[in-house]
Amino acid sequence: MPARSTGGRVAMQGSCLCGAVRFKLSGGGGTTSGLIPTSEIRILEGEELLRTYQPADGKSKTFCSTCGSNLFGAGFPESAASAVRLATLDSGLDQQPRAHIFVRSVAPWETLPEDGLPRFDERPG
Repeated sequence: MPARSTGGRVAMQGSCLCGAVRFKLSGGGGTTSGLIPTSEIRILEGEELLRTYQPADGKSKTFCSTCGSNLFGAGFPESAASAVRLATLDSGLDQQPRAHIFVRSVAPWETLPEDGLPRFDERPG
């Protein structure tokens, strides 16, 4: 389903790999990195299939218990803002990245593009 504009916001839908969990989110241009107010996320189907893993020293990560798709992070559903895994969106984004965040976690074999965007070890405050 294509993104739909709602008064300056863009409503998008997404799903896990198997399609059992479907969700809708809306937010402004600041969601390029995938961070969005948790209150803007509505689980449309499959809420009972969501499972959350809470690491001892980090933010929770939420998956589909059927197929294992990584759907949400950054403390979903308890945090004020949550990360939405952009690869789960059913429609593409027409926005460009604004920064590279959590670059301290880049794998040794991974190369970030030389695109002039700012880089942060953490999420900028």
